[in-house]
Amino acid sequence: MKTLADVLREALREKGIESIGTLSKRFRKSKNKLQDIAVEIVHGKGAIFRVPEKTAVAWDLNGNRVEGSYYAYAPLCMADKFEMVLSPEELRSKLPEWPYFIIDLQLWDKHTQKEKGKVCLQVNQSYGLLRDYFTGRELAVTWANEEFQEMFHGPLDRITAYEGPTAEFLKEKGVDEVVLLDPWADEVLSKKDFGVKAFVIGGIVDTGHDKKLTPKIGEELENAGIQVRRRKIVLRGDVTGVPDRINRILGIILKMMVEGKPMDEAVYEFQEPLHARWRLRKELPKRATRYMVDGKTYRVVEKELFNEYSKWLKIRWEDFVKVLRELDLVALDRKRIHHLNKISNARLIRGKLYRVILLKKAAMLCYNC
Repeated sequence: MKTLADVLREALREKGIESIGTLSKRFRKSKNKLQDIAVEIVHGKGAIFRVPEKTAVAWDLNGNRVEGSYYAYAPLCMADKFEMVLSPEELRSKLPEWPYFIIDLQLWDKHTQKEKGKVCLQVNQSYGLLRDYFTGRELAVTWANEEFQEMFHGPLDRITAYEGPTAEFLKEKGVDEVVLLDPWADEVLSKKDFGVKAFVIGGIVDTGHDKKLTPKIGEELENAGIQVRRRKIVLRGDVTGVPDRINRILGIILKMMVEGKPMDEAVYEFQEPLHARWRLRKELPKRATRYMVDGKTYRVVEKELFNEYSKWLKIRWEDFVKVLRELDLVALDRKRIHHLNKISNARLIRGKLYRVILLKKAAMLCYNC
């Protein structure tokens, strides 16, 4: 899918322009200069002008530094001084129909003041993610009441704030089918879902609320005549370990949709150690072996599992140790476990498999890292 930077790049090449500069230092530290310049043009803050002398700083259309350019971004107040070659109106006319990314705030009043602050922060961060790819106006916040608008300290004029229900917004925009991100959905989000015109994310934060609230958003949309595709984001087939922040869910969608990254890779990029520990708590017990030494049970896992899990979970060594202690697991290196297996016998005790070690001194081999 094209980004806004791609649209600007194509528009400039149509005019035979292969590099642009700027008349200020504003974009010099930008990681994606073409994208940031394009956002300002679309929002009517500036345009591309032909200047009489080469700019001191310029970049080619891939963002690489070049010596200078006779074309530059400048504020619109410069229109009476230089020849405008690409106006905001012209660039807007070339924009493709990007989907809306809707944050549904119908549950706003169920949050505490602190939680409402978190919602506002995550909405603001969602705008930042979208402006890295598109214009930012693709972010729509429905049920955006007066309190939200007062608490939201982000660029309210650069997003789409809609005070009414999501269904009404969709009908006004002519959208009759959406993807609802729902961790309780049966189907997993995939490339075939990226053709819809809107994605809906429930504006719910923290775990104190009923976790089955998201499906109710889908029910309301369906009752209003909107076709809903319920989809979930998973990590290796399981929702455990997938970030639950609004902005991180959006980021995963964008990585898959725009950059074409596999879901597991996109989840890893937006995962925090907290989310990774959630999944690690679920994975480690599956790999544990029970040893019984002199009547005492030890659950043992291989220390090398840290290297295995850290390839797809964003864990540090201290996270690995923390989960071991929480689950009362013992981590030993593979050679030591091999030795334990040699001196033990497999037995079924109360329906569970144990490896029984009769030598009391073998208990000294079991200790935490």
